[in-house]
Amino acid sequence: MEDLEMSFWQGKRVLVTGHTGFKGSWLSLWLKTRGAEVCGFSLEPESSPNLFESLGLGGLVDSRIGDIRNLELLEQTLQSFQPEIIFHLAAQSLVRRSYREPVDTYTTNVIGTINVLEAARKTSSVKAIVAITTDKVYENEERDFGYSESDRLGGFDPYSNSKACAEMAISSYRNSFFSDGTTLIASARAGNVIGGGDWSEDRLLPDVFRSLIFGDELVIRNPNSIRPWQHTLEPLNGYMLLAEKLFEGKTEFATAWNFGPDEDASKPVKLVLEEIEKNWDGEVEWKISNGDHPHETNILKLDSSRARAKLGWNSILTLPESLLMTIEWYRAFRDEEDLVKVTSDQIGEYETKRCR
Repeated sequence: MEDLEMSFWQGKRVLVTGHTGFKGSWLSLWLKTRGAEVCGFSLEPESSPNLFESLGLGGLVDSRIGDIRNLELLEQTLQSFQPEIIFHLAAQSLVRRSYREPVDTYTTNVIGTINVLEAARKTSSVKAIVAITTDKVYENEERDFGYSESDRLGGFDPYSNSKACAEMAISSYRNSFFSDGTTLIASARAGNVIGGGDWSEDRLLPDVFRSLIFGDELVIRNPNSIRPWQHTLEPLNGYMLLAEKLFEGKTEFATAWNFGPDEDASKPVKLVLEEIEKNWDGEVEWKISNGDHPHETNILKLDSSRARAKLGWNSILTLPESLLMTIEWYRAFRDEEDLVKVTSDQIGEYETKRCR
């Protein structure tokens, strides 16, 4: 197994869009611990509490607050920071919100992505771009085996479809403006990540821990929905490994990549709830939501065999291990422990496990 060479990141200038979000915060801290110079570009954190503030990232990275739909501000940021590597995570990432706010979803996810690529092509320092989309970009057939990178793109809801559109824009920019190999672009498809510090709306784990910590009512839409659950460190490791390959000029990696968990991590919502209850000091009380809801996929799995074969990437955490790490983080939050230490320790333990 080929693992990420962490010394690679020492001194690298890295731009992370969406650095105030859940995955962006984990990635920014991880890059900082590896010695990278990190600049973040994002809107203000949406929730309170939020991981960005819990980790004090505003004082650790060069944090720029702005909207990726503002091309001029993006261009100014890239010109002033001169990044070598870009991780584009900024997005409207919620399915149910996309039904309420379709225009904002499309403009953020499609035009925002185009703006990042446009600003990058005007910045000569950029050598590698990893643009994060989602596992939901595929035309979903509710099938019981995983989607591979060559499967047809589609997306039923505005969120999923906007990310499929973003994939097409990425491909077009790769072919039209970056074909000389000076800057290499890849897209990364992952979803249903879990981990400490996610307080987003309409997501299972944040809803569960809001219930357990703050006493909010926990309402479950479909306890039998199957999702490819994985700890956020798993795909983030893949993104970083992919960026390393692109930075080294390996053109064969400038394409789309799936980063999903092993088959045994695709489990129904009800099983996840039972696993949390088993490891939390208290009962997880929930009820099923009645009434009509917007369409959501029931079965979703990814085929990540190409990432395993070509990138040397694979999932190393079982679903119980991922859930236990998540539970331990939220317990530390509840008990007002040092969350920077807790989060950094979990990153370090993950790295150690990968190197075994």
